[in-house]
Amino acid sequence: MAGYGVEDDLDGVLPWTWAVERLVGSRSYWVVTVSGDGRPHAMPVWGVWRADEDDYWFSCAPTARKVRNLAENDRITVATEDPTRFVSVEGRAEKVEPGPALEPAIDGYGAKYAEFADGTPEEFAEFMAQTAFYRVTPERAFGIIETPEDFARRATRWRWT
Repeated sequence: MAGYGVEDDLDGVLPWTWAVERLVGSRSYWVVTVSGDGRPHAMPVWGVWRADEDDYWFSCAPTARKVRNLAENDRITVATEDPTRFVSVEGRAEKVEPGPALEPAIDGYGAKYAEFADGTPEEFAEFMAQTAFYRVTPERAFGIIETPEDFARRATRWRWT
């Protein structure tokens, strides 16, 4: 974070486990997409960060603006809901068609959001299977603690190759 006093050395950087805790634990996430003509679109969504795979899955209505934007431009940003202990992941989104590849994501949704689901787990899974599902592969992520004692001291960037 040039210009904010963040040191160049690695003293005080946040471990990736810190980011994973926030990514897994966030109830809602901000998803930012961009249309082909450059118009940004930010919306809160439910989703599942899979720590074992280092990927993020979310779903939305098949007619959503996100779906149209991602058809034109697969770049995406996913951010956690807490701005004081914040993680932002940049990457690419890939639409995943219904089938066995979706089962872990649907199971993850069921476990995470069961209290919000009306009906049985089977009905919830059936509903989820009718939505558009995306898998986000991260390219880089940023973690920031924005408290008086840690601001400009604990900003960290991670990169995938």
